[in-house]
Amino acid sequence: MHSDFTNVAVVGIDAIRSLRIDRGTIASVERDESPTFTTPDNKTLTDLPPRTVVKVVLRPAEGSNINVELWLPDENKWNGRLLGLGNGGAAGRINPGGLAGAAAGGWAAVTTDMGTAPNADSGIGNHEVWKDFGFRATHLMTVIAKQVIAAFYGRGPGRSYFSGGSTGGQQAMSLAQRYPDDYDGIVAHIAAHCRTPLHAYFLWNEQILQKCPFSEDQMKRVIAAGNEYMAAREVPAVAGKFVSDPRCTPADIEAVVALAMANDPSLTPDHADALRNLFDGPHHAITGERIFDGIPIGTSWHDARGNLYLFKWVFGAEKNLLDINFGDDIDTYTAALGPYLNAENPDLSAFAARGGKLLMLMGSADACVPYHTSIDYYEQAADRLGGLETVQSFFKLYIIPGRGHGGGPGLTQLPDMMEAVRAWREDGAAPDAITARRVTDGVTELEMPIYPYPQKTGWDAAAAKYVPIDGPRGDVGRVAERFLPREAE
Repeated sequence: MHSDFTNVAVVGIDAIRSLRIDRGTIASVERDESPTFTTPDNKTLTDLPPRTVVKVVLRPAEGSNINVELWLPDENKWNGRLLGLGNGGAAGRINPGGLAGAAAGGWAAVTTDMGTAPNADSGIGNHEVWKDFGFRATHLMTVIAKQVIAAFYGRGPGRSYFSGGSTGGQQAMSLAQRYPDDYDGIVAHIAAHCRTPLHAYFLWNEQILQKCPFSEDQMKRVIAAGNEYMAAREVPAVAGKFVSDPRCTPADIEAVVALAMANDPSLTPDHADALRNLFDGPHHAITGERIFDGIPIGTSWHDARGNLYLFKWVFGAEKNLLDINFGDDIDTYTAALGPYLNAENPDLSAFAARGGKLLMLMGSADACVPYHTSIDYYEQAADRLGGLETVQSFFKLYIIPGRGHGGGPGLTQLPDMMEAVRAWREDGAAPDAITARRVTDGVTELEMPIYPYPQKTGWDAAAAKYVPIDGPRGDVGRVAERFLPREAE
């Protein structure tokens, strides 16, 4: 026998099925009461609430094909809010595990494949996919989600939030900049917002490491040299273990290279030159202008190469990517993709004016999406909006010591940042220090407070406690303006 609520839910399902979607269709609406769900990577989630799963296909233009999926808990389990979830890498698929976890927490949750299914090759020569991946799919996902929620529950979400990491962080920043009315609060983890310069960095590193390979042991000794050299700048608990702030000067790079060479006689002069270029980052071959910053000192560079599919989008599947030059080819690539994929507009005034709150978190040991451009973006936002105090009233940046792209040697366990942004938006409880931990086999090995940029974590030896200290402002290589063309619609 169905409960009274189930009968109400069926009415909601009928309302969804009768929706008319602009340039799209409702592909399916299914009721699922199973308490378990197995994800595509064979992880079984348990204790899930009954939910309604909605799949939508959007085709805003010829050549565009965007998949959207929503999970809607029953109304008596719904927290009254929408949670948009970001994707990763080249996207191209729906992550149902994220939707399941959100629905279990009471959220009406939505995500998209960003229009790149079945794989990244869908973007080769297809300008509509470029638009979808850069900004359109995430915005349209949000518009549709609010329509479906209103149909199902009889009312729209009271508040809407977005959380995404890596590519999801690009989505997060694009939303804040292009569509400030879409979300009330946004969490941008390891945000790949400086997208086309970032992939130029991947190509730069790939070309260097193809020509001058390093063994695993050689790389580890270079990392150790970086940790050793930077140890004097660290608090005692992390000194020599990882680098919490790898910002450095050319003299620092030379010192790390010299130390690595002294500690490892297998490294050659060619390795030394390669390291200088890896740590410095890509420059334009003709003008010398900076395209992106380099691999952070003290960091594995396994994640700092590959990811070259964007170059196929521009130059075609048959192009030998290792032949791409950092002169005319990079100019062609930048002009093609930069206006769609980059989320670099520092004018967040519209998002701030509507009361929006934004948290960005980057890892100091992340060589996949290094934090340099996020610091620079934050400084540009402060300049644009009237100063640090103004930008901190709605936007805070945290650099997590030793955190990599998917782990790392340092602090990898963070508090619930979605709850932090919700409390900030709804209760006025602005976050300050957050407690980050490194946990191994259930045991906390390290715990530190992390303060919002530009503050850093210091150590008061007399009091034997962590304290906030003023850190430097900026001190990163700024991407030249020519590599950040104006955004296009």
